[in-house]
Order: sequence, then structure tokens, then C-alpha cells
Amino acid sequence: MSYYRILGLEKEPFSTSPDPEFFFLSREHKAAFFRLQVAIRLRRGLSVILGDVGTGKTTLSRKLAQVLAEEPNVDFHMILNPCFKKGNHFLSRLVRLFRANAPAHAAGPDMIEAIERALFRRGVEHGRTIVLLVDEAQILPKFVLEALRILLNYETNEYKILQVVLVGQMELLPRIRGMANFWDRISLKYVINPFGENEVAQAIEYRLKQAGYRGEIPLFSQGAIKLITEHTQGYPRKVSLLCHNALETLVMRDKRIVDEKIIRSLIESDLQPVT
Repeated sequence: MSYYRILGLEKEPFSTSPDPEFFFLSREHKAAFFRLQVAIRLRRGLSVILGDVGTGKTTLSRKLAQVLAEEPNVDFHMILNPCFKKGNHFLSRLVRLFRANAPAHAAGPDMIEAIERALFRRGVEHGRTIVLLVDEAQILPKFVLEALRILLNYETNEYKILQVVLVGQMELLPRIRGMANFWDRISLKYVINPFGENEVAQAIEYRLKQAGYRGEIPLFSQGAIKLITEHTQGYPRKVSLLCHNALETLVMRDKRIVDEKIIRSLIESDLQPVT
């Protein structure tokens, strides 16, 4: 039997996979999430969401995908691993995503023209909002950013036809800042920071509730939560990993509540060198 069922849970509460059902709207994540939706619905063009590793960017992306998938007039497309070696590889991906009618072995300019025709058909003639979200955008080569810049020039008198959301680590910032003609096209720039002091406790409670916990006794003591906050510095991925290990330890030691002693032992064991 899985440890979470022993604790009265229906599913794993602290998986580090980007499950949108466990997306906790901290102050930072809530601001980014709602500002993104506004920018997309107003069809303002280019949005950039940045953050350090483990701040919840990918989970935010999946939550956005989930919400927009329910919108009847939105075409949502996502690229999760934008590791393109050549510009034509990226354009070929867009041709497939947007179902553009491009000749086989078409050159770059021909593919861009075909993509623009497809965008016009869906975005203007059919009145749909077309969204392209690129995760791990910090690894995008410059020729992809340049191709996106060209496509973002395609607009009506009222709105951008293609909505682009770049989600990446902070190393993307100096790269796009150095491209003036790209930087000036960004309508939304937002940096996601870790959870605040009280938000770690709220996030833990939220995830346990989403996982089906209905017990009267809290699974984590206040002292344990304080140690978790100090050790993880509020980074969501680190919080989830430490809490997962804590619940496993709780079951192995046949205890009823995660206390400071359990968290401290996990922190100390994590700091030990591997031999």
C-alpha cells in the first residue's frame, strides 16, 4: 500500500510533477497567472515569465493550458523542449502546430508565409485567439527568437494575431534584453519569486487538501513547517520534495505527525556527503 493511503490520502500530495490540480496560487503565482490571462485575452502579443529553478513556472504553464483549453475561441499550443538546431526545424514545428499549408522541403521564407496565412485564417477570419507557449525558453537559440519577432509583427490595426508566452529561467533575461527589437515587443514581463513566509504553510495545507486529506490532526507541526520554510527558502519544488520525504519517514517511523525532529533529520541527512 502506498504511504499516502496509510495517511488517509487519496493520491500523492507532494509530487514534483507539474500537476495543475496542485497549483497553489501564492501572491506571486496569482499575479503572474491573472496578468497572463489578461494579456492573452487582449491579444497583446508577447509575454515573458521568468523565475529561478523550482519556482513553479512549468506548473503555472500547465495550469494556463488547462484553463485556456476550456475557452471555446482559443487555440492553445505548447512547446516543452525547444531544442532546435536549425531555424527550419523550428518553423517546421510551427507549420505542423498551426496546420499551415507549406510545400514539402519549403525554405524558411516560404514557411513563414504559410504560417502567416494559417494565422490569418484562424485568428482573423475565424476570430480565434492563437496562443503559443514555449517552456524552458532560456535554451532558445537566437534564430528562434528572431523568427518569433517576425511573426509578432503580423497584426491587425487592433491586435497581435499570434500570442507568444515565453517561460524560462533567469538566464533568458540578459539575452532578450540585449535584443532591442525583441525586448520592445514584450507586453508583459514578470519574474516569479518563491513563496512568502506564510505561504509555505498555506501551500502544504492546500496540497494535502487536494490529495484528499480530511483528518482533524494536522500532519505537519508548526515547528516542522518553520524548519521547512527556512531550509527551502520558499522554493515550491524544494518544499514538495522535503514534504514528500517527511511523509514517507512518518509512515516508516509509525508516527502521527511530522515534527521538527523528522524535518531536522531529513535536512541533516541531505547535507551529508555521498560516500
